[in-house]
Amino acid sequence: MTMTSSADFDPVKIGIVSISDRASGGVYEDKGLPALQAWLTRALKNPITFEPRLIPDEVPGISATLIELVEAGCALVLTTGGTGPALRDVTPEATLAVAHKEMPGFGEQMRQISLKFVPTAILSRQVAVIREQCLIINLPGQPKAIAETLEGLKDAEGKSLVHGIFAAVPYCVDLIGGPYIETDDTVCAAFRPKAAIRPQR
Repeated sequence: MTMTSSADFDPVKIGIVSISDRASGGVYEDKGLPALQAWLTRALKNPITFEPRLIPDEVPGISATLIELVEAGCALVLTTGGTGPALRDVTPEATLAVAHKEMPGFGEQMRQISLKFVPTAILSRQVAVIREQCLIINLPGQPKAIAETLEGLKDAEGKSLVHGIFAAVPYCVDLIGGPYIETDDTVCAAFRPKAAIRPQR
């Protein structure tokens, strides 16, 4: 049996952005960045360089941060927070402002997953966009909801009931010229058409 190590996989740079007036102001501890980093570390086989940012709910600052992370070479940027209907929730607007392409399927699927738990999921306004060679996705603000939307829902035997959005992320990153992202199937099985699957090294 051949053992694989992280050195066998493409390195990937991922931006993780927690958007919260109060957490960025030190009013309470941010839980978004640790939740994102923990899930990605568990789910990906690739060696990851994280670019973390904790910023307030301001459109210019959010947009500038997203552009900075794209220019820094991030293939993927995940944001958490600021996607509801409250007056200070402006993450989707700031994300759309830097978009070259919109990817509406991600937001649609996140709401479908969250609706399995709470009827207020219809108030969520998460969007996903492509800027240059980077996929940017807005995620919910709660750590539990972050994991649910990324991973999907499984039954007691671990069989997928509802696909999480991350199943589609690696192939999307392929299509925009990014690194070949490989996942741990026990956490989240990535889906690619057969022709797009790289042979095992």
